[in-house]
Amino acid sequence: MHFGRTNLISSCLGLFLVCACNAGTSKYIGFSSPYQGQNIKSGTDIKVKLDLPKNLTADTISYFVDGNLYHETLSGSDTLTIKTHQMKLGFRLINAIVKTKNTRDTIATNVVITSAMQPKKLDYKVLNKFPHNTDDYTQGLSFDNGYLIESTGRKGFSKLKYVNIQTGKAIKEASLDTSYFGEGSVKVGNEIIVLTWQENVGLIYDAESLKQKGTFPYQASKEGWGLTFDGKDLLKSDGSNKIWRLNVQNYKEQGYIEVYDNAGPVNELNELEYINGKIYANVYTSTKIIVIDPLTGIVEAYLDLKDLVPKNYFKTEDDRNNNVLNGIAYDPATQTLYVTGKKWPSLYQIKIMN
Repeated sequence: MHFGRTNLISSCLGLFLVCACNAGTSKYIGFSSPYQGQNIKSGTDIKVKLDLPKNLTADTISYFVDGNLYHETLSGSDTLTIKTHQMKLGFRLINAIVKTKNTRDTIATNVVITSAMQPKKLDYKVLNKFPHNTDDYTQGLSFDNGYLIESTGRKGFSKLKYVNIQTGKAIKEASLDTSYFGEGSVKVGNEIIVLTWQENVGLIYDAESLKQKGTFPYQASKEGWGLTFDGKDLLKSDGSNKIWRLNVQNYKEQGYIEVYDNAGPVNELNELEYINGKIYANVYTSTKIIVIDPLTGIVEAYLDLKDLVPKNYFKTEDDRNNNVLNGIAYDPATQTLYVTGKKWPSLYQIKIMN
């Protein structure tokens, strides 16, 4: 989503070991299944079994997934089955609390839930082609009452504007402070929220006047990329495979989903649009728009818009690498998408055919 940069994403897993002490005797309690960091396809059951010392009698054993109680039993000899078909993808923490008369021990392991679904390739039809301002490094795009709301990037050039679709010209616009690299945006009620890239702050604008009226800090998501609204919460991408859910009243992060297709995590999620219960996302530097289940993070389908990329328009390799597909705006009245790219000469109205 950004100008000449490489995004490095790394993940670490912790290893948890617990010793239970009773009458001076050390007893190791662990998981015999699943093993630490095991990859498990969504829809496949997780078989959970404890490795308990033979002379240990448990009063109760409680099992938790991501801190939520899943099952409680009086025995650790049986195998517990955890269903994954509606579980969020990515790293999931499994805990067991083993209680005896004199001890209470907690053990933990991690698994990684991945997608087993082959994303469906969607066909589309181009309905119209409109001019697009080639100075605009498009970061956010949304449809609003017959116009587009567009936010653009690069320090010193970032803007928020209302755009006439037919002409590509701005009806009203505001420049962001030159210290900001503008990113995704979305209108919620009488406000427009605009992200910044690495400045660790979101901007709040009055939707009518386009005057800035406030800011809010990022939290665990350190960068701002794409932004949309699902009718309840803001959904924010940060350049990884995560989509964060933000409280629309106070902008506090309330968790995230991790996005996977059948090949693994889909990183560099970019501009977002919420359409009929699904999240549509540009994937930075690619020609794809992916369709994501917002509950699990599974990529269900995709569009490949490679045929819309301007032919022989960008003269240098640097321009071709940076001025990529970005921008998804949905018109619910016509059930069509408006799509474009950074500094592209054209905006396309397309309809998904299947």
